[in-house]
Amino acid sequence: MKKITSILLLFISCFSLAQEKWTTQSGTINFEASVPLFEEVKAINNSVKCVLNSEDKTITCVVKIKDFHFKRELMETHFNEIYMESDRYPRAIFKGTILNLDLTKISSEGIGLPINGKIKIHGVTQSITVKTVIKKIANSLQLTSDFDLNTDDFKIKIPTMILPKISKTVHIHLNCTLQ
Repeated sequence: MKKITSILLLFISCFSLAQEKWTTQSGTINFEASVPLFEEVKAINNSVKCVLNSEDKTITCVVKIKDFHFKRELMETHFNEIYMESDRYPRAIFKGTILNLDLTKISSEGIGLPINGKIKIHGVTQSITVKTVIKKIANSLQLTSDFDLNTDDFKIKIPTMILPKISKTVHIHLNCTLQ
Protein backbone atom coordinates (compact mmCIF):
# COMPACT_ATOMS: atom_id res chain seq x y z
CA MET A 1 0.00 0.00 0.00
CA LYS A 2 2.85 2.41 0.82
CA LYS A 3 4.42 1.74 -2.59
CA ILE A 4 1.16 2.55 -4.37
CA THR A 5 0.74 5.76 -2.37
CA SER A 6 4.34 6.78 -3.05
CA ILE A 7 3.98 6.13 -6.79
CA LEU A 8 0.70 8.04 -6.88
CA LEU A 9 2.25 11.05 -5.07
CA LEU A 10 5.26 10.98 -7.40
CA PHE A 11 2.95 10.90 -10.44
CA ILE A 12 0.86 13.81 -9.12
CA SER A 13 3.95 15.93 -8.38
CA CYS A 14 5.37 15.27 -11.86
CA PHE A 15 2.03 16.12 -13.44
CA SER A 16 1.82 19.39 -11.51
CA LEU A 17 5.21 20.44 -12.92
CA ALA A 18 4.08 19.58 -16.46
CA GLN A 19 1.95 22.70 -16.85
CA GLU A 20 3.19 25.15 -19.42
CA LYS A 21 2.24 28.56 -18.00
CA TRP A 22 2.93 29.73 -14.48
CA THR A 23 1.42 33.09 -13.53
CA THR A 24 0.87 35.62 -10.79
CA GLN A 25 -0.95 38.92 -10.49
CA SER A 26 0.57 39.73 -7.11
CA GLY A 27 4.32 39.57 -7.42
CA THR A 28 6.40 42.05 -5.46
CA ILE A 29 9.05 44.39 -6.75
CA ASN A 30 10.86 46.98 -4.70
CA PHE A 31 13.63 49.38 -5.42
CA GLU A 32 16.05 51.49 -3.47
CA ALA A 33 18.00 54.52 -4.70
CA SER A 34 19.14 55.85 -1.34
CA VAL A 35 22.43 57.59 -0.65
CA PRO A 36 24.13 57.85 2.76
CA LEU A 37 23.15 60.75 5.03
CA PHE A 38 19.97 61.57 3.11
CA GLU A 39 16.37 60.44 3.32
CA GLU A 40 15.65 56.87 2.26
CA VAL A 41 14.45 56.55 -1.34
CA LYS A 42 12.62 53.26 -1.38
CA ALA A 43 9.34 51.97 -2.83
CA ILE A 44 7.37 48.73 -3.16
CA ASN A 45 4.85 47.45 -5.67
CA ASN A 46 2.76 44.37 -4.80
CA SER A 47 0.91 44.10 -8.12
CA VAL A 48 3.51 42.67 -10.49
CA LYS A 49 2.01 40.56 -13.25
CA CYS A 50 4.32 37.78 -14.34
CA VAL A 51 3.97 34.83 -16.75
CA LEU A 52 6.56 32.09 -17.15
CA ASN A 53 6.03 29.77 -20.13
CA SER A 54 8.02 26.62 -19.40
CA GLU A 55 7.53 25.25 -22.92
CA ASP A 56 9.32 28.06 -24.77
CA LYS A 57 11.28 29.17 -21.65
CA THR A 58 10.04 32.76 -21.80
CA ILE A 59 9.09 35.10 -19.01
CA THR A 60 7.18 38.38 -19.10
CA CYS A 61 6.75 40.76 -16.17
CA VAL A 62 4.57 43.88 -16.27
CA VAL A 63 4.72 46.56 -13.59
CA LYS A 64 2.30 49.45 -13.35
CA ILE A 65 4.40 52.48 -12.32
CA LYS A 66 1.64 54.13 -10.26
CA ASP A 67 1.47 51.00 -8.07
CA PHE A 68 4.81 51.83 -6.42
CA HIS A 69 4.28 53.13 -2.89
CA PHE A 70 6.67 55.14 -0.74
CA LYS A 71 6.67 56.00 2.96
CA ARG A 72 5.92 59.61 2.10
CA GLU A 73 3.13 60.64 -0.24
CA LEU A 74 5.15 63.58 -1.60
CA MET A 75 7.90 61.19 -2.77
CA GLU A 76 5.29 59.12 -4.57
CA THR A 77 3.90 62.24 -6.28
CA HIS A 78 7.36 63.37 -7.40
CA PHE A 79 8.23 59.86 -8.56
CA ASN A 80 5.12 59.66 -10.76
CA GLU A 81 5.00 63.23 -12.04
CA ILE A 82 8.64 64.35 -12.33
CA TYR A 83 10.87 61.29 -12.66
CA MET A 84 8.83 58.48 -14.20
CA GLU A 85 6.14 60.54 -15.98
CA SER A 86 3.77 57.68 -15.27
CA ASP A 87 0.83 59.20 -17.15
CA ARG A 88 2.97 59.15 -20.29
CA TYR A 89 4.81 55.88 -19.50
CA PRO A 90 2.39 53.87 -17.33
CA ARG A 91 4.19 50.51 -17.34
CA ALA A 92 7.58 48.89 -17.14
CA ILE A 93 7.83 45.64 -19.09
CA PHE A 94 10.43 42.89 -19.03
CA LYS A 95 10.47 40.08 -21.61
CA GLY A 96 13.15 37.45 -21.44
CA THR A 97 14.28 33.91 -22.04
CA ILE A 98 15.55 31.48 -19.41
CA LEU A 99 17.89 29.45 -21.62
CA ASN A 100 18.66 26.57 -19.24
CA LEU A 101 15.20 26.22 -17.68
CA ASP A 102 14.45 22.58 -16.80
CA LEU A 103 11.57 22.22 -14.33
CA THR A 104 12.66 18.69 -13.41
CA LYS A 105 15.88 20.11 -11.90
CA ILE A 106 14.16 22.72 -9.72
CA SER A 107 13.92 21.84 -6.03
CA SER A 108 13.03 23.58 -2.79
CA GLU A 109 16.68 24.69 -2.48
CA GLY A 110 16.38 26.51 -5.77
CA ILE A 111 18.54 26.85 -8.82
CA GLY A 112 20.26 29.99 -10.08
CA LEU A 113 19.65 30.77 -13.75
CA PRO A 114 20.38 33.75 -15.99
CA ILE A 115 17.55 35.44 -17.88
CA ASN A 116 18.41 37.28 -21.08
CA GLY A 117 15.87 39.83 -22.19
CA LYS A 118 14.76 43.37 -22.78
CA ILE A 119 13.38 45.78 -20.23
CA LYS A 120 11.33 48.82 -21.19
CA ILE A 121 11.12 51.66 -18.69
CA HIS A 122 10.20 55.29 -19.31
CA GLY A 123 9.78 54.55 -23.03
CA VAL A 124 13.36 53.23 -23.40
CA THR A 125 14.19 49.59 -24.11
CA GLN A 126 17.49 48.09 -22.94
CA SER A 127 18.93 44.59 -23.24
CA ILE A 128 19.69 43.07 -19.87
CA THR A 129 20.81 39.81 -18.29
CA VAL A 130 19.64 39.18 -14.74
CA LYS A 131 20.40 36.33 -12.40
CA THR A 132 17.38 34.70 -10.85
CA VAL A 133 16.76 31.92 -8.36
CA ILE A 134 13.81 29.61 -9.01
CA LYS A 135 12.54 27.33 -6.24
CA LYS A 136 9.76 24.78 -6.16
CA ILE A 137 7.47 25.38 -3.19
CA ALA A 138 4.45 23.06 -2.94
CA ASN A 139 2.62 23.43 -6.29
CA SER A 140 4.21 26.75 -7.20
CA LEU A 141 7.46 28.24 -8.39
CA GLN A 142 9.11 31.07 -6.49
CA LEU A 143 11.23 33.40 -8.61
CA THR A 144 13.55 35.94 -6.98
CA SER A 145 16.00 38.29 -8.62
CA ASP A 146 18.25 41.17 -7.56
CA PHE A 147 19.79 43.53 -10.09
CA ASP A 148 20.79 47.15 -10.61
CA LEU A 149 19.61 49.66 -13.20
CA ASN A 150 20.99 53.09 -14.03
CA THR A 151 18.55 56.00 -14.40
CA ASP A 152 20.63 57.47 -17.25
CA ASP A 153 20.08 54.30 -19.32
CA PHE A 154 16.33 55.02 -19.32
CA LYS A 155 16.53 58.81 -19.78
CA ILE A 156 15.10 59.43 -16.32
CA LYS A 157 16.03 63.00 -15.47
CA ILE A 158 16.90 63.81 -11.87
CA PRO A 159 16.86 67.55 -11.13
CA THR A 160 20.31 68.95 -10.37
CA MET A 161 19.21 70.15 -6.93
CA ILE A 162 18.07 66.62 -5.98
CA LEU A 163 20.93 64.73 -7.66
CA PRO A 164 23.12 64.44 -4.51
CA LYS A 165 20.17 62.92 -2.60
CA ILE A 166 19.26 60.12 -5.03
CA SER A 167 21.48 57.40 -6.42
CA LYS A 168 21.52 56.99 -10.20
CA THR A 169 22.10 53.29 -9.57
CA VAL A 170 18.80 51.77 -8.49
CA HIS A 171 18.80 48.39 -6.76
CA ILE A 172 15.82 46.22 -7.75
CA HIS A 173 14.47 43.16 -5.92
CA LEU A 174 11.77 41.00 -7.56
CA ASN A 175 9.86 38.21 -5.82
CA CYS A 176 7.07 36.29 -7.59
CA THR A 177 5.26 33.13 -6.59
CA LEU A 178 3.92 31.60 -9.79
CA GLN A 179 1.06 29.11 -9.83
